[in-house]
Amino acid sequence: MKLIQLPTQAFEERLKQEIEENPALDTGKEEKETFEDSLENDVDYDDSGNEKIEAEDINIDEYLSDDEYPSYKTQSNNYAADDDEKQVPYAAGTTFHQSLKNQLNTFRIDEQERSIAEFLVGSIDDSGYIRRDIIDIVDDLAFTQNVYTEEETVERILKTVVQTLDPIGVGARDLKECLIIQLKSKSPTKTKSLAINVLENAFDHFVKKHYKKLLDKFNISEEELKEVNTEISKLNPKPGSSYAGNNKIAEQIVPDFTIRIIEGKLELTLNSRNAPELHVSREYNNMLKGYQDSKDKSKSQKDAVMFIKQKLDAAKWFIDAIKQRQQTLLVTMNAIMHYQYDYFLTGDERKLKPMILKDVADKIKMDVSTVSRVANSKYVSTPYGTKLIKDFFSESMKNDQGEDVSTREIKKILENVIAEEDKKKPLTDEKLSKILKEKGYPIARRTVAKYREQLDIPVARLRKEI
Repeated sequence: MKLIQLPTQAFEERLKQEIEENPALDTGKEEKETFEDSLENDVDYDDSGNEKIEAEDINIDEYLSDDEYPSYKTQSNNYAADDDEKQVPYAAGTTFHQSLKNQLNTFRIDEQERSIAEFLVGSIDDSGYIRRDIIDIVDDLAFTQNVYTEEETVERILKTVVQTLDPIGVGARDLKECLIIQLKSKSPTKTKSLAINVLENAFDHFVKKHYKKLLDKFNISEEELKEVNTEISKLNPKPGSSYAGNNKIAEQIVPDFTIRIIEGKLELTLNSRNAPELHVSREYNNMLKGYQDSKDKSKSQKDAVMFIKQKLDAAKWFIDAIKQRQQTLLVTMNAIMHYQYDYFLTGDERKLKPMILKDVADKIKMDVSTVSRVANSKYVSTPYGTKLIKDFFSESMKNDQGEDVSTREIKKILENVIAEEDKKKPLTDEKLSKILKEKGYPIARRTVAKYREQLDIPVARLRKEI
């Protein structure tokens, strides 16, 4: 069950770990260590629990095999044709904070000012903001850096040094200050000056889109306000995240399955990296044969056979677990693919059927928890992009004709309605509810609000444009 839950990359790590811990497992790609080396490396081997088993009781023939290719890879050709190992190179670059510190070398400042500047840079979060009060920074400088200074000095260094570093906008203490710093760094124009004035004196009105109040307060035309809005929309609210060398670990998604459309029919394949070539180490087979052919069996040989038996049992169990994992993944994904056949053929999300974990579990006669483990952490490559499998699951509701429809279908229609609305007069949740009812989906206003929030779509007032 633990192996089933692992996505492809994590499974490869688990596989690597098992091969390192069990010398009886061999991938066939490199020469394995000798049996004597194995014993030396396993000096702490604990054979407790096996004391009652005698070496003579072991049927060695059960462990000997000339098959150096995993049988489950020859039984069915159900893996994708991407057997070549592909290594993704990772570029090692300067981190965001290190880049900021390096830029401090371009300033002529004394040692104490440099200590303050470096401390301020260290207080910047990944988004590029300093989320702490100046008085707290002054206290920390005294207690941790043995630097005694005043708030005015820290404020001056923040504005004249830190807030001039690249990317422009870093070191701001809130969004308002961040946007103003970026505007002031540009060549002055009438629109930019007006934008700075709006942010400095009517920031709340601007973010809440109270456009009428802004027009009256600054005595400007709608066209001028539209230009201000356009100018501010070009700014970066999170300057730190724009740094290409940020030290965040890039998440690489490796699809566990691939669905292709071939001659109008769907074809499902499992990523070949989920079907490793594992077999029992040849060195271990040779040791067993040597013991079987030996006439005088010493105590050390008997101990060696006991060691080998445990390692081989673990190896066989692991290979069998991989086989079961493969079969479970394929059976489960195949059931999901056929359940959502119309969607995978067309890519139209409105054709996604209501589907819960129990629907698939009943179809493949497995436990709901097994389906959940497959769905929660696996991705499938489709002609319409790489998708998280759990996204294909959704609850159902009745339309005006009494038919079960997916909540995903309703969300897609809601998204389309909002995309086509008049942005000068965006639709309220009440109006959206009426439109959906007219389309045959009797949805209450509060349900519309819930779906809208799940789609990360703001309320009508915040969708308003000039």
